[in-house]
Amino acid sequence: MTDSPDASPVAIIGGGPAGLMAAEVIARAGVPVTLFDAMPSVGRKFLLAGIGGMNITHSEAMPAFLDRFGNRRDWLAGWLDDFGPDALRDWIHTLGIDTFVGTSGRVFPTDMKAAPLLRAWLRRLRALGVTLHTRHRWQGWHPDGALRLRGPAGELSVPARATVLALGGASWPRLGSDGHWQALLAERGVTVAPLRAANCGFEVAGWSRLLTEKFAGAPVKNVRLALPGDAAREGEFVITEHGVEGSLIYALSARLREHIDRHGAATLQLNLLPHFTPATILAALQAPRGSQTLSAHLRKRLRLSGVRAALLHELTTPADRHDPVRLAEMLQALPLTLVRPRPIDEAISSAGGVSPQALDSHLMLRDLPGVFCAGEMLDWDAPTGGYLLTGCFASGHRAAQGVLQWLAR
Repeated sequence: MTDSPDASPVAIIGGGPAGLMAAEVIARAGVPVTLFDAMPSVGRKFLLAGIGGMNITHSEAMPAFLDRFGNRRDWLAGWLDDFGPDALRDWIHTLGIDTFVGTSGRVFPTDMKAAPLLRAWLRRLRALGVTLHTRHRWQGWHPDGALRLRGPAGELSVPARATVLALGGASWPRLGSDGHWQALLAERGVTVAPLRAANCGFEVAGWSRLLTEKFAGAPVKNVRLALPGDAAREGEFVITEHGVEGSLIYALSARLREHIDRHGAATLQLNLLPHFTPATILAALQAPRGSQTLSAHLRKRLRLSGVRAALLHELTTPADRHDPVRLAEMLQALPLTLVRPRPIDEAISSAGGVSPQALDSHLMLRDLPGVFCAGEMLDWDAPTGGYLLTGCFASGHRAAQGVLQWLAR
């Protein structure tokens, strides 16, 4: 075992958005920072999230933005007040990267890519004096309080006056987010909620072979989904071999998990024709169709075809389809029953993690003074669309402020 050659007052474990943001804020204050990451390079999940378009945040008004965090709304409100969507966009602009708001309200870099942003950010961090060590895996603490890390040269002992843990969740083990830190914190008495799949697909009891063979991977666009008693959300989702996934499902994933935990299943109401009135639908169904099949009639009168027509057939009985009144109702409230989330290693993110009760207002562990937590390892989750990433940035910013206050003592 050797001592780290550049032991510093602050050590950051984890090189995702939360850890890198904490490093920048602390280094800007003139405090030496050393960042360790287990992977060969930092920001790997961040880069993967940018494939297909780097959705960095969302332009939604703040009250609605905060609602995306569900029962953790009030917890995140303080972080986002300090470093919210507007501040995040301003920060990106200081890296020399412009942003724009898409038609959905999502915010993107103008080139839609994550790599240029990360490269510019790492240049800034190095200019600020941040030292980066990759291929260094955190192993907990030595009896004297120094950090234990295992790197290419063996085990290191790293003393630190303050530590920021930004180790991610457990949804991307091949990119470093494997949740190994849960046991290390539990050994120290830190309350950690089990990590679970979030922003994930959900399984149905069983699609027909006809549906999956023809439509697995097909997007279902311009529909609405709602849990009974909740407001409907409009957008699109994707049929999978096992069930459903996609942005509309991700937006509902926290509530779906709650329903499945409580009732063993969650039944969504699927509106295949959200822009038709019930009266228009009923009139179309009652119109004479002569020798036309029901499928041809629906296609002609209501523009219902393809995967949406297949879902109607999948989720109704012959009796439903022969009753115009019943069918009119079901076209706007098809019961889609989900029975379980897909495994966590297929998920975009994870829920669960370090409990809010284990942390003070600056995200310092109450039982481990000088140790702060940030990012997806905290017990909160949010849908894709810029919300999840903004929360990670904001938590890193909040933890860094806490570190600076701690050091000032």
